[in-house]
Amino acid sequence: MAVKTKIRDADATKARIMAAAKKEFAKNGLGGARVDVISERAKANKRMIYHYFGSKEDLFQAVLEAAYLDIRTAEQKLELEDLPPRDALETLVRFTWTYYLKNPEFVTLVNSENLHRARHLKKSEAIKVVSRKFISMVGGILERGVASGEFRTGVDPVQLNITIAAIGYYYLTNRYTGAIVYEQDLMRPEALDARLQFNIDTIMRLVCVDP
Repeated sequence: MAVKTKIRDADATKARIMAAAKKEFAKNGLGGARVDVISERAKANKRMIYHYFGSKEDLFQAVLEAAYLDIRTAEQKLELEDLPPRDALETLVRFTWTYYLKNPEFVTLVNSENLHRARHLKKSEAIKVVSRKFISMVGGILERGVASGEFRTGVDPVQLNITIAAIGYYYLTNRYTGAIVYEQDLMRPEALDARLQFNIDTIMRLVCVDP
């Protein structure tokens, strides 16, 4: 029992550290994040952070990897393979937009990693595996849509996924400057609903024979 309790305590401590680190890295990036702040928020001393994760860089990689695995896992749970092609594609567009809205830390973590030219993701075999699986799933949706006569031929699943991500990602990462340029609150509920519908229409017009 003592061993099991110790394992549970260790797992709980790691989870608190990861949650605190995610917030700190999302707010300040790798360079600006402070281990002292992570330690305080996680209620774990710095020695435990270094014991479990090795270094701040390694902790950032762990947080980044967990963030990517979370979205890829959530996508798999949509069971898009069981939906008609058009429904599957619309579900994916809706999910991506909603996920970005509900998980703003993911977007800022991705921004931070791009500043470092993806040097942490390059080390992650797990991310490569789940990403290949996701692209294969999108490819399967496209193939089924072509076979049913609903989708155009020749749509690249990689390019499609980049576009689905981009039309949501750009809107949210540029919402503050966009509010000034376009003289409207881009985050009000009506604007978000309109943007989602525009995203869906855009992808359907891109892919469908008869959108």
